[in-house]
Amino acid sequence: MLVLGVDPGLTRCGYCCVEERGGVQSALAAGVVRTSPSDAPPDRLAEIQKEVSSLIEELRPNAVAVERLIFGANARTAIRVAQAAGVVMAEAAKAGVMVREFPPSEIKLAVCGYGRADKQQVTRMVQSLLGLTQPLRPPDVSDAAAVALCYLAHSRSTPAAAR
Repeated sequence: MLVLGVDPGLTRCGYCCVEERGGVQSALAAGVVRTSPSDAPPDRLAEIQKEVSSLIEELRPNAVAVERLIFGANARTAIRVAQAAGVVMAEAAKAGVMVREFPPSEIKLAVCGYGRADKQQVTRMVQSLLGLTQPLRPPDVSDAAAVALCYLAHSRSTPAAAR
């Protein structure tokens, strides 16, 4: 199974495509879609859409997993992140790929066994679970891998999620 995990953001949108074969998980592709803060938001969203579309076409994932936004103190940032997440989910749906969102606490629980794990713990566990010699950088990429790993953990415990 191939899962494209996405850590949405307007400036940095992390992604990682994780393959699970025979119980072994590996990262096939990982990176960050970057947009310039000096560009207009619609242009930035269009760039994210174009890049996500290309990734889906190239990688052909079975599912796209997206980190669900938890609103914090900065509403403006939250709105921009939500817009980026919406573009990712819409592009996946348009391609006929199953989409699932997970809140940060559920991702941390699936990857670290503790829903309040810090970023360093998540990064180390992602590195370990994927058998990497170095952690995925920047953190947006590691977070995206964690989202994909969360999807895979859920699909094993609830087979209907894998369909």
